[in-house]
Amino acid sequence: MTRSSYVSELKQKHAILSDQLERSQRIPSIDSLDLKAIKLKKLKIKEEIIRLSN
Repeated sequence: MTRSSYVSELKQKHAILSDQLERSQRIPSIDSLDLKAIKLKKLKIKEEIIRLSN
């Protein structure tokens, strides 16, 4: 896998997590720990994208 294809895959995963986070925030009974876990995964992916793009 090339670096650019890996970054593209990470961007896709980041977008999926963004959608998941947006849907989860609409559910009043969602656990705040679940939201925090999604946000943390999203942040780690974003940091990896930035690291690989430099």
